[in-house]
Amino acid sequence: MAALRAFAAAVSLSMLFALTPAMSQTPPVESIQIGLSTDAISITAGFSGADLTIFGSLENPDPLIARQGRYDVIVVLEGPPRPVVVRRKDRVLGVWINLESETFENVPVSYSVATTRPLQDIAEPSKYKQLSLGAKNLYMKPADETDSPATIEEFTAALRDRKAATGLYSENVGGVQFLSQNLFRATVRLAPNVPVGTHKARAFLFKSGMFVKESSAQLEIRKSGFEQSIFRVAHDYSFLYGVFAVSLAMLTGWLGRLIFRKD
Repeated sequence: MAALRAFAAAVSLSMLFALTPAMSQTPPVESIQIGLSTDAISITAGFSGADLTIFGSLENPDPLIARQGRYDVIVVLEGPPRPVVVRRKDRVLGVWINLESETFENVPVSYSVATTRPLQDIAEPSKYKQLSLGAKNLYMKPADETDSPATIEEFTAALRDRKAATGLYSENVGGVQFLSQNLFRATVRLAPNVPVGTHKARAFLFKSGMFVKESSAQLEIRKSGFEQSIFRVAHDYSFLYGVFAVSLAMLTGWLGRLIFRKD
């Protein structure tokens, strides 16, 4: 009898060990990947802007959620960070002059966004603030944090408005389209005055309003042709370039005086 009970206990224990892995398995977590057709773009002086296409895919998507359209993707192309000075002009004695200014550190020079739907339909505003996602949620760090919050907020809003007015900060609602349940295509806008340097493409995956995963890739934008040669000389031989520029200005002025002088 004791031997029978021991055998039954051994069988139960073996069945428990056999079921434990199956019970402990969890469904795979969704992920996102993006790829660029090129890692560098060359622009010339006649560049008038362009649309950049970014392809991506979802890994381990839930077929039911995909069919219901509850996956959303936000793609951002963020330009290199640089310090920016914002000035405010006031009228003094009939003349407009710069009276106040605010310096911000590490501000993305450009910021283009493409989404599957309007941002307010994808997630709560608090999610975007946590992720610093979207032009309105970018943190503009002031160089002097002792300034009053009202002043900082005023200059921050002016900086965002100025970037949007020049086309450097843009949003393309519907710019991300799913080609299948796990493949998508995003179109972001490159402004005519897009800055050169290393840009970062980032893709954010949301599921039913909840942030899931992020993926990124780098893109180099550089000048080409004669403009690139001038740009390279100005940076590599700045002193000689300065001497040449001053000499050329003096020569031009002298020639202009000879041509247009009155005898």
